[in-house]
Amino acid sequence: MTDPLTIWTYDWVPQGPRGHVRDLRLRWACEEAGLPYSVASIRFEDRTGPDHLARQPFAQVPALQDGEIRLFESGACLLHLAEKSETLMPRDAKGRAETLEWVIAGLNSIEMVTVPWWFIGLSSPSENPLEGWLASRLSRLDAVLASRDWLAAGRFTVADLLMADILRVKKLRAALGPYPALAAYTERTLARPAFRKAHQDQLDHFAAADAARAN
Repeated sequence: MTDPLTIWTYDWVPQGPRGHVRDLRLRWACEEAGLPYSVASIRFEDRTGPDHLARQPFAQVPALQDGEIRLFESGACLLHLAEKSETLMPRDAKGRAETLEWVIAGLNSIEMVTVPWWFIGLSSPSENPLEGWLASRLSRLDAVLASRDWLAAGRFTVADLLMADILRVKKLRAALGPYPALAAYTERTLARPAFRKAHQDQLDHFAAADAARAN
């Protein structure tokens, strides 16, 4: 019997990022695919220690262990999980290629714009210099989803999981009004039971850490 997958995350984070730490992407993928997994914790204070840096050289999370295989970066981990389950990625060449291209598009064409846009917005500038760039990317993605329910292969895949997790950041989600297809897509994807379970499990994980630290 194979050992369950191990997803590494922090033992605790401040309130702000809870529900958005990226181990959630891996939890969600495992829940969708029915892959058994366990969650292991790195003490938040030890994130720059040698043990964790050997696992994740940028001192971030998540990391994934699958037997002797270790991976870091959520995109790489998701693609590894997708290779384990047809639920996450079709096995035919066309469906697999479509899924791969949209995973990369999520990371390179959408998240690389949304994260700095959000970060700049934290300082409440009179004008965000990335507003036009973000609008361009969202409008193009909205046009794609106006004619289909899912990004790849005519069904839900790991590409949708990743894209919805990128789009669900509160500030960004509030900006989806001009993009009705994109807003509906995000709502539809986040309504999936596997997301709801993964999200609650992460919240519970950090709540348990609060209790442990209080004792």
